[in-house]
Amino acid sequence: MGYKKIEHYDEEVTKGLMENYKNVLGLLGEDPEREGLIKTPLRLAKAMQFITQGYSQDAVEILNSAKFHEPISEMVIVKDIELYSMCEHHMLPFIGKAHIAYIPNGWITGLSKIARVVDVFSRRLQVQERLTTQILDAIKDALDPLGVAVVIEARHMCMMMRGVQKQNSETTTSAFYGEFQKNSTRNEFMRLISSHLS
Repeated sequence: MGYKKIEHYDEEVTKGLMENYKNVLGLLGEDPEREGLIKTPLRLAKAMQFITQGYSQDAVEILNSAKFHEPISEMVIVKDIELYSMCEHHMLPFIGKAHIAYIPNGWITGLSKIARVVDVFSRRLQVQERLTTQILDAIKDALDPLGVAVVIEARHMCMMMRGVQKQNSETTTSAFYGEFQKNSTRNEFMRLISSHLS
């Protein structure tokens, strides 16, 4: 039977994006009708809808879909969550990882849901600073924990491919709530995300 990829995209949005990307190719001095570029507007239209699908997703709803009562109050950490997002200033990618912790206050959530929250907000046009606080706020709103911590490390193509062209620069942002505003708790979190436990 062979391989068949099934995708669902908004036809009207796809058509509008295709027309605009075809115009962009022409304005850049390319021939949108040449063989290698004929399907590029369609591919771009689909890619951009995938990359920005977070606009149609609700992070709190995702966390609540796997919310369980547990009488624990120990730190839960999910670290090295890969993230891929788009800088809203230049429409170029930034790529990195998120480290997230929370201290339950009677409720926990599925670990995979934490990673999905990262996807919800990173799959939008973003700035890293806002992405960091949006992730924290969603976890705080859904779980009402004793504390939340989010640290993101990322490399920005807008700094590497253009402008200052600094290839080794990395941006780190952080946001802390509740118990993580205490130095001792925050330091424990930072030590744990920096360690390589085996």
